[in-house]
Amino acid sequence: MEDTVRWSLVTAIAPIAWGTNYFVTHEYLPAGHPLYGAVFRALPAGLLLLALTRRLPHGAWWWRSLLLGVCNMGAFFALIYVASQLLPVSLASTIMSAAPFTLALFAWGLLGERPTALVLAGATAGIAGVVLLLGTGSVAVDRRGVAASVAALVMSSGGYVLAKKWGRADAGPVATTAWQLVAGGLILIPFAIAAEGAPPRLDGPAIAGFAYVGLVATALAFTAWFTGLRKLPAATVGLIGLLNPVTGVLLGVLWSGDVLTGRQLLGLALVLLGIACSQPRFTVRGDAPLSGLSVRSGEDGRYASADGRGRAPAGRHGPPGVDRRRVRGRAGS
Repeated sequence: MEDTVRWSLVTAIAPIAWGTNYFVTHEYLPAGHPLYGAVFRALPAGLLLLALTRRLPHGAWWWRSLLLGVCNMGAFFALIYVASQLLPVSLASTIMSAAPFTLALFAWGLLGERPTALVLAGATAGIAGVVLLLGTGSVAVDRRGVAASVAALVMSSGGYVLAKKWGRADAGPVATTAWQLVAGGLILIPFAIAAEGAPPRLDGPAIAGFAYVGLVATALAFTAWFTGLRKLPAATVGLIGLLNPVTGVLLGVLWSGDVLTGRQLLGLALVLLGIACSQPRFTVRGDAPLSGLSVRSGEDGRYASADGRGRAPAGRHGPPGVDRRRVRGRAGS
């Protein structure tokens, strides 16, 4: 359980950083340049991580980095940029809050991580909480923005689960994040030149804004996100991602002096409840002792012992002397 809490806290770095990204993008970054905005966000961050790791893709990771770079970085960043321009932040965030469901469905199909009823209930509570936190208002809805948000949601969910599947035996989350960022940024350059012409001129605040977005909301955030996908079930990671709109609302309270209403406080409580429901836990049936007990991990089939040393059992079906009908360990989703 301590490991679960630790990796959940690491994963939470990503949505919290993304939540601050709304404010920085709105206040400091140039409007009308979604493709260049995505390039400036992805490529410098990827090159920085690549310089730190000093590792290039190998084997199948060349084409995997290209595919994941499009789904998780390049096209995703551009679609989010478009959606943020065409839709109110509340509506765009509400659409993206469906990520726990889409991640759970992709993980079920590609990884065999079947979501439990508790996780699905947590996802429902979390999405309801986001709706209460943000509301959708009565403004006109641009269908192009909705299409961009839905496309970003589906594309990134599939990409994240593929990254989790392929990332079980690779060079590590920092290296694979670097490869995806560089690939996604390079792919967008010709499209940005064709569609937007010359790059926008950046003043001091814009340069500082892109530096923050690239270093914190991209390099650090995605490294933490992909680390969480390695260590936790995809549905759990998706629900932790609901901290993104929560951060945006709380930033408004701290920065702009907004006051949380009763409805928003209820929404915040529902989001936190949903995240709590998603935490994987091990269950023990009967009176079997926990000391030295080995259970099978729900992430990749490896064994972990209760004493933390990760020793594999001697037998095929578990450690000697333990009745599998009485002791079962599994992740929460």
